[in-house]
Amino acid sequence: MNSNTLASGKGDRDENFPVASFLVKAEHRGLIKAFYTFARASDDIADHPTATPEQKLALLGAMRAGLDGEGAPEAKALRAAMAERGIDPVHAHDLLEAFTRDVTVTRYQTWDDLIDYCRVSAMPVGRYVLDVHRESRDTWHGNDALCAALQVINHLQDCAKDYRQLDRVYIPFETGIDVEELGGDKASAKLRGIIADLARRTRGLLAQSAPFSRMIRDRRLSAEVAVIQRLAESLCDRLERRDPLSERVHHSKAEALWLATGAALPVLLRRAA
Repeated sequence: MNSNTLASGKGDRDENFPVASFLVKAEHRGLIKAFYTFARASDDIADHPTATPEQKLALLGAMRAGLDGEGAPEAKALRAAMAERGIDPVHAHDLLEAFTRDVTVTRYQTWDDLIDYCRVSAMPVGRYVLDVHRESRDTWHGNDALCAALQVINHLQDCAKDYRQLDRVYIPFETGIDVEELGGDKASAKLRGIIADLARRTRGLLAQSAPFSRMIRDRRLSAEVAVIQRLAESLCDRLERRDPLSERVHHSKAEALWLATGAALPVLLRRAA
């Protein structure tokens, strides 16, 4: 068994947020796509519905070995790409820690526990992109808040699917959640309140990340971050009003394009001026 055996068939166009869109300079897209390919392969391993935990951990071990020289091809390709630009491999290693947790941890007790998971599952992705663009690490505070918000939003959108298909619950137990409700066709008033409260708490993270785009020197990356910030804010709005068990929360392509255009154009025009 190898990583290809467990591939889900998903690609970057299936994600909720843009991955190295046309806004990113062509010279950087290959490095970002290499990281995405590595992350997608690792995610497919951790989320596979029939592979055993032992098989998953062995394959994730091969990913880690590839980062060190000999192992999974996706990891070896990323290692080579990072070496060309002199990028610290710590971000990839941190991400593998998150996928290992996905295999071994299925419940979170507190908000702080969830944010600690985001520390390895989401924040390294943004940090890697910033390092690819040679941005200052002074931007990491904004990055970490935005990436944590994106991760929590994904968990809230997919809370029913994660429970039904993987028996994972990312909604902290301190909220008073009855996890069996996630298996229903419609959220109870209590569960809706819990999701809305977490969405409002996530909005606090987005308030911290609001200045992030303006801190980035690269004009096109700044625009891409502005787009992601706006999409995340919109999804928080929806999670406060909609039931992710019975209603659509994800943006349609047309909705995402409209929001993205409105967020990117002011940044590009302002920076050009």
